[in-house]
Amino acid sequence: MVETKLQGEALQTQIERLGPWFHNMTIGGYRTAPQHFLGDYPQVKFDSFRDALPADMTGKSVLDIGCNAGFYSLEMKRRGASRVLGIDMEDLYLNQARFAAAQAGLDVEYRKMNVWELGALGEQFDLVIFMGVLYHLRHPLLALDLIHQHVAKDMLLFQTMQRGSRDLSDVADDYDFQDTAHFSDPSYPAMYFIEKNYSGDNTNWWVPNRACTEAMLRSSGFAPRAHPEHEVYLCRRIEIPLTHEGPRAVYPATGPHSHPVAR
Repeated sequence: MVETKLQGEALQTQIERLGPWFHNMTIGGYRTAPQHFLGDYPQVKFDSFRDALPADMTGKSVLDIGCNAGFYSLEMKRRGASRVLGIDMEDLYLNQARFAAAQAGLDVEYRKMNVWELGALGEQFDLVIFMGVLYHLRHPLLALDLIHQHVAKDMLLFQTMQRGSRDLSDVADDYDFQDTAHFSDPSYPAMYFIEKNYSGDNTNWWVPNRACTEAMLRSSGFAPRAHPEHEVYLCRRIEIPLTHEGPRAVYPATGPHSHPVAR
């Protein structure tokens, strides 16, 4: 972490050296990604739902999964969060995040860790941020189950890319085996699988429609409480009953919040 704040040409040079940046942030008057294809991102995204989050996070703990350059981590720290931990698997982003936090004079911890290792944290957080990660995972429902089982204490701020219908079906509790018409309904919960690339990115795997997004959240124990932007949800963690099969997050069974699996 940088111990002293840089200014002027030295600051601009370091920002360029740490690039390329995906988060277009302002550090000491310099933009980190002024030519971003989404414009002033993620600030423009945040502006659409910022009021759905508590303005005062004093005493709260925050986990930012897939933190990238730390935009949301820093915003939560500015709202008074006592502990903010950002995790990511890319050294490029972690170096950017540590630099941005140091330049802002904010105490945020960053670790190299992926979502499958959450059980190793041994800690639960008042707010878990899970923005822009789900569609990059080959096993998205497992990720939500792991978040619920290991790290989510209260709130989940969630976002995923969505495609297809934004309508919601009145899904029945059960269907006869011969009844298949609902599968052709564009508003029935569905996930699109990307075998190759999407938008030039071979890490895009699954893209849900709106109905599927909300169904997956509920199924994993997250009840949507606010939907301020069509891809963004603020959820509350709720308990879900265990079945005879045991915990839904069957892997990895590590960490203090794991449950024993009968063998």
